[in-house]
Amino acid sequence: MFLLAKFTPIIPYPGLILWTVVIFGIFWVIMRNFAFKPIIEALEKRDTSIQKAMEDSKAAREQMENFKEESAQFLGEARAEQSSIMKEARAEKEKMVNDAKEEARVEANKIIASARAEINAEKSSAITELKKGSGVFALEIAEKVIQKQLMGKDDNESFANGLINDIKLN
Repeated sequence: MFLLAKFTPIIPYPGLILWTVVIFGIFWVIMRNFAFKPIIEALEKRDTSIQKAMEDSKAAREQMENFKEESAQFLGEARAEQSSIMKEARAEKEKMVNDAKEEARVEANKIIASARAEINAEKSSAITELKKGSGVFALEIAEKVIQKQLMGKDDNESFANGLINDIKLN
């Protein structure tokens, strides 16, 4: 106790300095062997994992940029292909419409030609029928006029006029 009574932390004693240095040295050796090595290894491992994560992130960013460029290129190609398909479809539609119009025009011309031929045939038939009918009427009139003539001359004129009126009514 005698030593403790004179102890003051402000005044250093050579023995205290020696024991402090010895204890600190032992503590330093123990810490270096058991604590610093695992801490340094953990820090190095963390540093390598951070570096690897940064490299992976950079590679992923580059890959995303490549994907973005490829998708933009693919999208441009798809739009160009869509445009060409639409142009082809429009051209095909126009062709189909024009073909249908031409086909309808040809069919209409055939129908008109057929109708004209039929009309001409009917007209020829009607004219032939009219000629036959008028020939028959003329013969009937001539026959009756001749019969009347044989009967008498005065009545021929009035008889022919009556026959003509008769024919007009029929």
